[in-house]
Amino acid sequence: MAGKLRRVGFVSMHTSPVHQAGTGDSGGLNVALMSTASALAACDVEVDLITRATGEPRVTPVAQGVTLHELPAGAASVLRKENLVALADEFGEAVAALTGRNAPRYDIIHAHYWLSGLATLPVAIELGIPFVQSFHTLGAMKNKHRSRGEAPEPEGRLRSESYLAAQANAVVAGSRAEVETLIDDVGCPADRVWVIPPGVDVDLFRPDRSDAADRVRKRYGIAAGRPIVAMVGRVQPLKDQELSIRALSALNWLRGWAPALVIAGDSTPGDEPYLASLRQLAHDLGVADDVRFVGAQSREQLADLLSVASITLMPSRSETFGLVALESAASGTPVIGYRGTGLVESVAEGKSGLLLSSREPRSWAQAMAVLLDDPDTRSRLSETARLHALGFTWGTTATALMGVYGNLLA
Repeated sequence: MAGKLRRVGFVSMHTSPVHQAGTGDSGGLNVALMSTASALAACDVEVDLITRATGEPRVTPVAQGVTLHELPAGAASVLRKENLVALADEFGEAVAALTGRNAPRYDIIHAHYWLSGLATLPVAIELGIPFVQSFHTLGAMKNKHRSRGEAPEPEGRLRSESYLAAQANAVVAGSRAEVETLIDDVGCPADRVWVIPPGVDVDLFRPDRSDAADRVRKRYGIAAGRPIVAMVGRVQPLKDQELSIRALSALNWLRGWAPALVIAGDSTPGDEPYLASLRQLAHDLGVADDVRFVGAQSREQLADLLSVASITLMPSRSETFGLVALESAASGTPVIGYRGTGLVESVAEGKSGLLLSSREPRSWAQAMAVLLDDPDTRSRLSETARLHALGFTWGTTATALMGVYGNLLA
């Protein structure tokens, strides 16, 4: 297969894969793309990361065997996702020009997120190149688990995802939960779906980061010895930071004290009012001084936070897999997560954390109290969480992906 698979085009139209922000819906996607590309390059497969230019179009080597191509399409600025649909054809033409119509440079085109597929499926069909689709998030899954009052994903996205799933030569899913949605709700042919979980950088995310505690407590203004609870991800109703704040308040009411809750992540464009409502909620519940809204964090800052935190909360209504759960486990920090969708696969219950079926704040407060009050249990979970994370590497992800590519080329 090594002689056949020479170069792969990773397409991420809406976000640059070399942006390494640790928090945010595109942050996790970018980490996955860059990490997988680097692992493929280590297997002698060249990878081009293809994205829409938000400034001057350029070509940038970013790692051995990995090159970033920023292609022109529309205004050279950051645009909201809903405005990118109109640029899909223009971006697709730019990808076709890069690929070359006479002697295509790519053996495989792999689109990441539905917008990328919308732009590049026609390119793959025209040039006769095998086309692989990874959705990372699915409109149908988000709609099924959205919070009360939250606007559903648009019908255009749902139809596009169904079309892409039916036309792709292979669809790569991150979890069995995603597969169920793909087959039952999106209409993807079962024989085209491959389950390949993401990996985790266990050298970056580790329990023993030197001086991390001092950096974290100084950075966020948290007194020495005070327990820290982390919540990481885009600030949006789907992630349900509201439940974390209400659980913190319930814990304060139950025990008369509260740990510091660090909410790391920016609001999704359009969800700024939700972030404002969280600040107001913390004030109304009397825990404003206990909550730190710290915005998006770098990978190093996120690794520091997760290594110092006593617990990571993941009350998300829906997770395709839950990369943060692996990063927390690698950091030796147990997760308390909601039992549903991809978290039942990223969290090893009783080994890397606890899964709760309830969304009642009091239940979450009690679970936090159990771990905070029992250092022996927390220490045991810290050790077994790290072992759980060691089973997920980007090298394993890349090897499995090469198997998909090889199957298509054969």
